[in-house]
Amino acid sequence: MEVYETSIPELELIHRGKVRDLYALDDLILMVATDRLSAFDVVFPDPIPDKGRILTRLSMFWFEMLHELVPNHIVETDVQKFPDSLKKYTELLKDRSMLVKRAEPLAIECIVRGYITGSGWKDYLKTGKVCGISLPQGLRESDRLPEPIFTPSTKADVGLHDENITLDKAAEIVGRQTLDQVEELSLKIYEAASEYALKRGIIIADTKFEFGFIDGTLCLIDEVLTPDSSRFWPLDSYEPGRPQESFDKQFVRNYLESIKWDKKPPAPSLPEEIKTKTRQRYLDAYRRITGRELEG
Repeated sequence: MEVYETSIPELELIHRGKVRDLYALDDLILMVATDRLSAFDVVFPDPIPDKGRILTRLSMFWFEMLHELVPNHIVETDVQKFPDSLKKYTELLKDRSMLVKRAEPLAIECIVRGYITGSGWKDYLKTGKVCGISLPQGLRESDRLPEPIFTPSTKADVGLHDENITLDKAAEIVGRQTLDQVEELSLKIYEAASEYALKRGIIIADTKFEFGFIDGTLCLIDEVLTPDSSRFWPLDSYEPGRPQESFDKQFVRNYLESIKWDKKPPAPSLPEEIKTKTRQRYLDAYRRITGRELEG
């Protein structure tokens, strides 16, 4: 079943984001990943079938794999173990929801780049830097960086655009000690995940992490290492000096660039072919990374 928007009247809707609907459930939060698609920070009218299920199950895979490296906000992912009050929503919530602890989220996005692409490539062409970090001269588009770099950004509301910021600016927002902590964690997570993904034939070109404090402990929250928050490239066709094929929504971004959309709401409808191929890319990423089929 496609799920564009959820409605659970028994619970308080805390927030409806670009993709996720968040509900209050006692002292926890019910996080539901819909099939909504956002690109350039604008939500599209067309759902991508199974997208929310893929995002949730892939996040669950990574949270489990990384739990010894960094604590996270997960309480329960098995819908059969959710409170009785949610039983009638079992079909809606299955494979696309998580019960999580409440966190105080940081007001920045924590981005790690292992390759030069996207907005980082555009910044590099103009300044030779990304988020104020100087890079070697002569890099080609999609080149691997000498070392992964931590490049934070602002966290935009729906309809607004995230903006790359310097480390000093990020420190002003979250504090230097916290920034140092999330930088170290982000780079460690990226290193572990990239090493694993390469063995599965996927390059993680860059990715975005979200962190928050839970009872004073810095935890990994929201989603992690999905096609929504990362650029996944197939290793077997990787060739620096050009844009890469991808298993993520860069495919949609490329289409939108080709039709000269101004990146402002309202978003255009997507052709069936684009929706179908986007779903297939998300599924391919899930299968390669987890070694599993998406059931149901």
